[in-house]
Amino acid sequence: EVQLVESGGGLVQAGGSLRLSCATSDFIFDDYVIGWFRQAPGKEREGVSCISSLDDSTYYADSVKGRFTISSDFAKNTVYLQMNSLKPEDTAVYYCAALISPYTQPMGIMTSAEYRYWGQGTQVTVSS
Repeated sequence: EVQLVESGGGLVQAGGSLRLSCATSDFIFDDYVIGWFRQAPGKEREGVSCISSLDDSTYYADSVKGRFTISSDFAKNTVYLQMNSLKPEDTAVYYCAALISPYTQPMGIMTSAEYRYWGQGTQVTVSS
């Protein structure tokens, strides 16, 4: 059974950093994208960043560009999201999810409904 498990969330002061991890298990796919989404209370789920398993190409939402870095160690079946210069508006539950080929949209169009597998989420809280 395919599973994604996030870790690394927590409470941090504004300007601080956190690194989230997304560990995948029982992945039998060769061509996929791992995306990070977040959802704050009362807001829609937002695509934050994603990375391709084929060539490590990446995408970032404008709201996190220059502050967040996505990386992968596909040999260890893990994708990371390094979050620097955190702001209170980054507070949300962060989810990782897997998009499996064939793709219907460019990877930068992070439509949550297209992602087949999801983790349980990890809370990130940034205090001011």
